[in-house]
Amino acid sequence: MEEQEELHGVDRLRAVRIEKADALREMGVNPYPYRFETTHNVADLMEGERPLAESEQTVRVAGRIVAMRGHGKTCFGHIEDSTGRVQFYVRRDDLGDDAFSRFEKFDVGDIAGVSGILFRTKTNELTVRVQTIELLSKAVRPLPEKWHGLTDKEIRYRQRYVDLVVNPEVRAVFMKRSLITETMRQFLRGRHFLEVETPVLQPLYGGASARPFTTHHNALDMTLYLRIANELYLKRLLVGGFERVFEFAKDFRNEGIDRSHNPEFTMMECYAAYLDYMDYMDMVEEMFKTIATALDPAGVFKFGETSLDFMKPWKRIRFFDAIKEKTGLDLYAKSETELVALAKKAGVHVEAGLPAAQIIDEVFSATVEPGLQEPTFIYDYPKELSPLAKDHRSLPGLVERFEGYVAGMEVCNAFSELNDPLEQRRRFEAQGELRERGDEEAQQLDEDYIRALEYGMPPAAGLGIGIDRLTMVFTDSHSIRDVIFFPHMRPEEGR
Repeated sequence: MEEQEELHGVDRLRAVRIEKADALREMGVNPYPYRFETTHNVADLMEGERPLAESEQTVRVAGRIVAMRGHGKTCFGHIEDSTGRVQFYVRRDDLGDDAFSRFEKFDVGDIAGVSGILFRTKTNELTVRVQTIELLSKAVRPLPEKWHGLTDKEIRYRQRYVDLVVNPEVRAVFMKRSLITETMRQFLRGRHFLEVETPVLQPLYGGASARPFTTHHNALDMTLYLRIANELYLKRLLVGGFERVFEFAKDFRNEGIDRSHNPEFTMMECYAAYLDYMDYMDMVEEMFKTIATALDPAGVFKFGETSLDFMKPWKRIRFFDAIKEKTGLDLYAKSETELVALAKKAGVHVEAGLPAAQIIDEVFSATVEPGLQEPTFIYDYPKELSPLAKDHRSLPGLVERFEGYVAGMEVCNAFSELNDPLEQRRRFEAQGELRERGDEEAQQLDEDYIRALEYGMPPAAGLGIGIDRLTMVFTDSHSIRDVIFFPHMRPEEGR
């Protein structure tokens, strides 16, 4: 009932605002003009406030009206742009009767441009004494009064545009996300990586274990897939002679949605010839330290109750050692029957007929992963879980791979890359057997990629970092939806 009353209230206010827009048109004012020339943004005013306030200089700023307090022939308000908010002061005597009458049609939420002189009020607040004020966009829908602190996050995710208007802390998250990606770009360019672009639409998906989204190209009458990873294309570039490449890529996986998964997400992948996974482990530590200090010179962040210190070396522990440390069980080189019994002993239920590697992965995910709060590298994985990684040089049955974990989430994944085309074919064929056993996420045999390897790919290491999860870590955001502007949602009821 309360929601219905509120909805009807919005409809009434909307109707009033539309009437105001019509009234302005009758006064000869276009409520949606084409441009407004500014001289400053709000941050400029604040940074240079003393000389500007003392110089009687006219300033022109534009933004959204976020507050108005009328007192007959005067009005105080605040206007906000992307850099901050500043107070403005309007007097009928300064504007004139006609202009003040037009101003009376303005509402909170409208976008306006003001021109005037800076001064300080008795409370010492920097203020623009308005000489002219122009409506730049009439907001016919009022901002919700109860939005701030709203517990129904689904509404905030659906109407992110309103969430951003009324919650500055949400805007701050996305500004930090932009700084994170820019810092990564500069870090990689400083190490001679070249930024490249690879196909989003692919005739054969690969580079990860996941189900794809499928589409159809009408002109060629062929099935195409939204990429689940860009790995195989980037390694083709290593074959072609580009020795260090990276890409910020939108990837798509047809999977469930939870606090750390969204079907559309952003990855940064980079590949370097003549390095191995241990080189990349060191590089990841340095990269995270660089990002951390760009956001906060102390390099220490809170995630919930956990303190994350990126200035310290990361903990490093082998995959099977981590399981043994947590459960007391040794799962290395065991048969499927033995693994089922050991999983049960660890309190992990696994379905009958599950391949050995997946049983091990289930045990790791259930027992080890949630406890990896401080920055930690887990390394030396089972070969069956890593069809694109190189055999471990000294430990049979393992590959040279690591994953980085922070706040209980995997944030990065890296290999010494497999560059033996014959071994790669065998690995793909083993994945085909898993697919026949019902594993829909098993990787496919990519003949063109094998052909590229046959021309010779240098020894190399590759790294993938999830940008969404990385942003979660550095902004204390506990859902991936909090760091994606427009996360995927179920269809809105009634639409």
